Amino acid sequence: MQDSGSSSDWTEEEAVIDPGDEGLQEDEPGHVFESSLRSTSFERRKSSGSLRDCSWVVVENQWGEFEVQDLTEVEYGHSVSTVFGSAEKNRYTEMEEDDDPVLSTLQFLDYRYIRFCFHPLKDKFMLCSDWKDANWTDVRSIRAGLDSDERYRREQVFGKNQIDIKQKTIPQLLVDEAFHPFYVFQICSLILWSLDEYYYYAVCIFLISVVSITTTLFETRSTMKRLREISRFECDIRVVRNGFWRQVPSAELVPGDVYEVSDPSLTQLPCDSLLLAGDCIVNESMLTGESVPVSKIPATNESLRMLDLRSSSVSSGAAKNFLFGGTKIIRARRPQDGKDDEAVALAVVARTGFNTTKGALVRSMLFPKPSGFKFYKDAFRYISVMAGVAGAGFVASFVNFVRLNLAWHLIIVRALDLITIVVPPALPATLTIGTNFALSRLRTKRIFCISPQRVNVGGKLDVICFDKTGTLTEEGLDVLGLRVVHSPAMRFSELLSGSSTLLPGAAYERDPTVDYGVHKAALHTMASCHSIRTVDGKLVGDPLDLKMFEFTGWTFEEGTQDPFSAQGEEVRLRDCSLVKPPAGSEFDPQETEGLDANAAIQLSIIKGFEFVSHLRRASIVVSQAGSNNAEVLVKGAPECMKAISRPDSFPVDYEDLLDFYTHRGFRVIACAAKQIPYSLTLLQNMERDEAESELDFVGFIIFENKLKSATSETIEELEQAGIRQVMCTGDNILTAISVARECSLIDRTAHCFVPHIIDGMPDPDATAR
Repeated sequence: MQDSGSSSDWTEEEAVIDPGDEGLQEDEPGHVFESSLRSTSFERRKSSGSLRDCSWVVVENQWGEFEVQDLTEVEYGHSVSTVFGSAEKNRYTEMEEDDDPVLSTLQFLDYRYIRFCFHPLKDKFMLCSDWKDANWTDVRSIRAGLDSDERYRREQVFGKNQIDIKQKTIPQLLVDEAFHPFYVFQICSLILWSLDEYYYYAVCIFLISVVSITTTLFETRSTMKRLREISRFECDIRVVRNGFWRQVPSAELVPGDVYEVSDPSLTQLPCDSLLLAGDCIVNESMLTGESVPVSKIPATNESLRMLDLRSSSVSSGAAKNFLFGGTKIIRARRPQDGKDDEAVALAVVARTGFNTTKGALVRSMLFPKPSGFKFYKDAFRYISVMAGVAGAGFVASFVNFVRLNLAWHLIIVRALDLITIVVPPALPATLTIGTNFALSRLRTKRIFCISPQRVNVGGKLDVICFDKTGTLTEEGLDVLGLRVVHSPAMRFSELLSGSSTLLPGAAYERDPTVDYGVHKAALHTMASCHSIRTVDGKLVGDPLDLKMFEFTGWTFEEGTQDPFSAQGEEVRLRDCSLVKPPAGSEFDPQETEGLDANAAIQLSIIKGFEFVSHLRRASIVVSQAGSNNAEVLVKGAPECMKAISRPDSFPVDYEDLLDFYTHRGFRVIACAAKQIPYSLTLLQNMERDEAESELDFVGFIIFENKLKSATSETIEELEQAGIRQVMCTGDNILTAISVARECSLIDRTAHCFVPHIIDGMPDPDATAR
């Protein structure tokens, strides 16, 4: 660092990054991808002086890359805690008031689109992107928004809400490309050939080099321009300022601003936000790659406390309230339940610009981890060996030419010419032309690259990993049918391939020896245990849920009450979503205890527990009109059902039937249910553990898992190229093995060994089976 004042005391000092516990590297889907720095701060290496006096810094990242950064200084006049958050202030609560001093000026630097501000107490440049307002404790108080002065102050700290990639100029790109060691050597060779009157050869090599450099510059610039257009998003948005609604450009948003989400003109979220009022359905495929609509519900005071912007991921408690910037809005509605007097859906800005999840994704593309590509290392080793040979030849030729008393200029030209013969100057042009041909072929398949050198890395891949559902197999699965449990024999029924065979509508169509209570539970599970929503008269949701619901033939009426809302929230039956059977099946011909025989079948979805990956199940609580009981309906992976269901409810051929279908590539979902007394107060306070316990196993829903038409051909092509293929899936292992055999990912006759993990201490006397 260099002091703008006393140069005698400060000559030059490097800004170093000290490893700390506030690491920036995060790479989980949907989470913040920070810069490749070792920590959040820059420290001085000298023991004297202060960083506050420097005018520029040299930044070194963890891969040894250096970059000179100029500092920006602006008038500020607010305390340290307004820049670095309440955590910084709380850290000094028991100390003097001077430990939260007023910053008369704010110093910061932007390194790879990440802003670091100077902390006067720590004498460091630190991240401020994890800032959280100390007043974010009450949802209703946040809705007041910001005034103009506070907005201006926060814009000074966090910058504009823009993901605007700076485009390199043609001269900058030319310098980056032309000053490669290969091209520097080539320029020297051209000068040497010209001095030796090798004009034709020099001109040919010069033209080839110009064409290759120009093509590379054009490819890089056009791709960067395309990435800039994709990343940049601006719109007008309604925001609360000084207590009044105003229309402002989205670039003016700062953390703490409250804006309207339900504006019909808003189709994409402009920043990372927290939903305060109303509900939203968004498409987060930009983050996860899964085009499954995700429902968002308003934040509570508890979820506000759980929100930790310093964490590498949004906690599960806050994720259902968190709106990620760049995601598409499928539907946004004002509060529907009558308990909130807001006329629009509201959200508060949490992160802006490159601090958002979308911004972090863009940074990860602009500044990828440097790859130690073996080809380049070997190329430089080859050049080094040949340069050694050329050097030996140069010395021998020089001595020989001196002995022959040749002119000095001729001696130098002839000796240096030997180096250009041993080390081919046309090598960089040849490599560039080959890379450009590869880029043009990739472009025809709509594959773009902002770093042409990485094309060679793509050509050296030796392992490719695939997801199963939606990648190797079709996205939407078809329901093959159900196998339900028949008592008292405790055996599975035959395959029931339609809703009419699962639960016949007429009494004469029903087998008097069969208890259709289990059939009802299975049908009710398929009709109600899902997260389907209605948008513009169409059902949207997980493809598996949609297929399952379509199988039943029932209709869905979305209510204003979200069944997956916060624990303890008041439930009003009239606001719940409803599912109804098709015409002709409105009444149940079989009398059921506790149910009014004249009441039409109509299930109200009262409460639900969303699918959780580590539990591998979801559940719902429904009540039927005229019934004194409520039903808890659960669906999930067959492996998790034994832990939450009564052992005596499982048929004797449970494992055999599961193995039968999974070995043949079918996807199997298990169902379980139980009856509980109907009480809205009881249901609204019910915990998940209480709901998902002492269940009765109902049966299996079996889905066909069809391969995509291009899967086998692609696997065969990769096999011929010598590239290993790996399938990564959360489905049943036997289903995965069956799909792998069907698409020739593994040999059809190969033996597969499935491990079984047993909890507990290892037994030293145990033997492998």
